Amino acid sequence: MKMRKALAAGVAVVALGSLILAGCSGGTSGGEGEGGKSTLTMWHNSTTGDGKQYWEDAAAAFNEENPEVTVKVTSIQNEDMDGKLQTAVNSGDMPDIFMARGGGKLADIVEAGKVKDLTDLIDDDVKTAFGEAPFSAFTVDGKIYGVPSAVLPGGIFYSKDLFEQAGIESEPTSVAELEDAVDKLKEAGIAPIALGAKDAWPAAHWYYFFAVRACGQDIIENLATSPDFTDQCWLDAAENLNEFTATEPFNDGFLTTTAQQGANSSAGLVANHKAAMELMGAWDVGVIAGLTPDEQPLPDLGWFPFPEVEGGDGEPGAMMGGVDGYSCSTDSPASCEEFLNFVSSKEWQEKYATAFQTIPANQDATAAVTDPSLAPLMEAYSKAPYVSLWLDTALGQNVGNALNTGVVEMLAGQGDPQKLVDSIANAAARG
Repeated sequence: MKMRKALAAGVAVVALGSLILAGCSGGTSGGEGEGGKSTLTMWHNSTTGDGKQYWEDAAAAFNEENPEVTVKVTSIQNEDMDGKLQTAVNSGDMPDIFMARGGGKLADIVEAGKVKDLTDLIDDDVKTAFGEAPFSAFTVDGKIYGVPSAVLPGGIFYSKDLFEQAGIESEPTSVAELEDAVDKLKEAGIAPIALGAKDAWPAAHWYYFFAVRACGQDIIENLATSPDFTDQCWLDAAENLNEFTATEPFNDGFLTTTAQQGANSSAGLVANHKAAMELMGAWDVGVIAGLTPDEQPLPDLGWFPFPEVEGGDGEPGAMMGGVDGYSCSTDSPASCEEFLNFVSSKEWQEKYATAFQTIPANQDATAAVTDPSLAPLMEAYSKAPYVSLWLDTALGQNVGNALNTGVVEMLAGQGDPQKLVDSIANAAARG
């Protein structure tokens, strides 16, 4: 695939640099109406709470400064976003602004000719405040096709109270120590790890991290341009995950548990002290906060990096993560990039950090990050030798979906490590 081969290595691996120094309506593009007025259509994934309100407030504030432009925001459930966006790409009925996560997924839409080149349309002060690193995920063939909103490294969030209740005195640094913590939690009658495997990608996160521990950086960073799953490390990662799963670390019914929807989701189990841990990206802090009984941040929430795995070729401290952002469709009016520049200001990035309880892409706005569970995450991120994009994001929709589905099948006992690796390799060969 021509566009895939043209992807910069930065799509697969998010450079660090100065990054951490501090149900839906149609998407027809609005265009101009009578009297020069226009409507921008926007799709985002914040369906409740402060995140949803943030986008409504941003749209209203932009309209106040630009009375001729109305931003029509549409909330789409996170797990439905990729499918609805693909339908829009196929039909040509694209929203003006849409949520993008970069990597191969965005490259596929760029190749389809549906994304506007923003390279020369992003304000210089925005580029300076963000630095080059967060834009790397949205760069295809040297051109920028999206504006980042948050940096989202992953790791294990946990309840300090439940750890104390189970007699766990320190955060696990190895898989052996994690397994010991699982045993102690089960002995205390506590579900050790919440997993929303119904949505597939949360289960696949476990394979992603085992792969980062098993595979060398060169193998991981070449995925976006030359996906190759012949190295033994991919099978080692699958076998390591299979062995860990055999300890029965996940909540009862994890195969039918959703990730973020309601008190019985995996995030909800942590929010309500029904499970002790969850492997997730930095957005989990805000999701958990929205699912606590008082809809406030979980006071005892902690975080630690995915444990090291003995015998792997991975760089110690390497992480998985992502960058959320927004792109403009090819036919969108100029007010599209104007709106993205508007919400990239220090003021609106600080509001974003507060509303979503996450790490903003704008370095000038990181002081707004106050949740204590994000402090160790930001420190680990700043020290990491490299941070790979989530594998399904880097690989694109088709290969990424095959990977995610294959992991769930293995966890469900319907496959084995070799079948998982074969299914990924076959999907990559098909392109």
